[in-house]
Amino acid sequence: MTERQVLIDEAAGYRFKPHEMPILPGSPANPDHPPARRAAYLGIGILLGLIGGAQNGFLLANTGALQAEFALTPVEAGWLTVAFYSTYACMSMLLFRVRQEFGIQPFVRWAMASLVAANFIQMIGPGYYPELAARAVAGITASGLSALSIYYLMQGLPAAMRVGGLVISLGLVQIAFPLTRALSPALLVDGDITRVFQFQFALSLLGFGLVYLLRLPPGIRKKTFEPLDMPSIALFIVGVGALCAFLIQGRIQWWDTPWLGLALAIAVVGLGGCFLIEANRRSPMLDLSWLSSRAILSLAIIGATVRILVAEQGFGASGMFAALGYGNQQLTGYFWILAGATCGGMVLSVVRLDPKDLTRPVLAAVLVICIAAFADTRTGVMTRPQDLYLTQAAIAFAAVFAMGPIMMEGMLRALAAGQSYVISFIAVFSLSQSLGGLAGISLLSAFHTVRLKTHLIDAGNTLTLGNAPLAQALANAARRAAPLQPDAALRQQAAAASISQEVGREAAVLAFNDVFFLIGTLAAVTFAVLFAGWLTNKIRGRNPLAKELAFLEAMLARTRQ
Repeated sequence: MTERQVLIDEAAGYRFKPHEMPILPGSPANPDHPPARRAAYLGIGILLGLIGGAQNGFLLANTGALQAEFALTPVEAGWLTVAFYSTYACMSMLLFRVRQEFGIQPFVRWAMASLVAANFIQMIGPGYYPELAARAVAGITASGLSALSIYYLMQGLPAAMRVGGLVISLGLVQIAFPLTRALSPALLVDGDITRVFQFQFALSLLGFGLVYLLRLPPGIRKKTFEPLDMPSIALFIVGVGALCAFLIQGRIQWWDTPWLGLALAIAVVGLGGCFLIEANRRSPMLDLSWLSSRAILSLAIIGATVRILVAEQGFGASGMFAALGYGNQQLTGYFWILAGATCGGMVLSVVRLDPKDLTRPVLAAVLVICIAAFADTRTGVMTRPQDLYLTQAAIAFAAVFAMGPIMMEGMLRALAAGQSYVISFIAVFSLSQSLGGLAGISLLSAFHTVRLKTHLIDAGNTLTLGNAPLAQALANAARRAAPLQPDAALRQQAAAASISQEVGREAAVLAFNDVFFLIGTLAAVTFAVLFAGWLTNKIRGRNPLAKELAFLEAMLARTRQ
């Protein structure tokens, strides 16, 4: 952005100073707000981040209620998740172009109006297919709300802390996961999901009103779209959508389902076609030569790996509690603990964010996840939620503490390379986070299923009819059932079913312990690789971000003029 460019807020009649100009086309200007207005921007930014994260959070927290409401099979419920993730994961690239082409204000209006419409369709509950469409629209708007949250947060933060808006936005999405689970029991009365939909609709209306009450400053528009954008974006959407379907439905229907191979082939063709177009353009949306550089590939792999590690919480601990018979209502305190820990990690990440050493907090976070995962391998059928408060709070803290520096490094590299590279980084970062999370859950789910079968086979080989402890357990179970069932044969059947259920529960917990061990091992390997690179740079006195830091210092100097 050059200083010769002029930007005037026609509504307020204000001419923006050189240091207040937008950093990029499609982003708002950054005027010097009075303290009260700055606080209002900050509050709205936090609310928008939570609303965006809650779109998926409430879906995941109330999957069982949704299945009951619409009489869905697990496969049909899975398509609701596919509809959200497939649009959420691939919209960042398109929406960035939209903001540049049409301006920030039309984007705000359409994003919030679409969210209100999607939540309204959910609330009136016309059926499964409208709900499917609403989930797809919610994914698009949730992606847009992530950007809006960042813009509002940056308006509310001082210039020196403005990059912290990126970290806070990531943290708000993370906080939404435990927060929606903690709030759902109070909203889900007698299994009726209507109040959950009403609450989401109320939140979207509140956000809609607030962004109109306090609008973002204008930005500079730039003609962005080109004829080749449409086929490239279409192929990208098809590829990402097919990949999301493969990852989500694979763990529901299992991986040998024939059509999953077709979905994976479509994903390869779609993404391959998109990359082929982008590789042969003069002004590509995705600069593949830059994205394929060692630094950016390493960054994407680290980001995806951290998302896989964090799946220890989303799939591991949550899945184990589900196997033990705990629902959201019994886990309210647990989820409040996670929300608080995530908030603490977000705040500390912003306060301690040092562009000169962005690897150290990632190392600390991965080490914390490693220790916590290995500690969780001691769980058993008698484990209670409070037994995992410390370890799971540590993982929740580490998750957001690590992602802030990773995103910061990527943005620094993109801005230093040139404005055109920002969209490339946003696309690859969004994909690494969304698909990394899905891949992590799919990997752990498959591993858990294999280990569960192994433990059940081992239990079957051990618990034979001649086994004295088994015979005693059957006798005790039959004796407990005697007051309720006078028939001896039926008592034996009930006793056998009870023992079988206990064995299944024990096997499930042992399989989750194996999952925790796998996560701990992966975290240990990740820590070793990152530490080796960090230590090598320290010994050599080399900072891999030296050029980017010089650019950041120059940019901050312009804001202080």
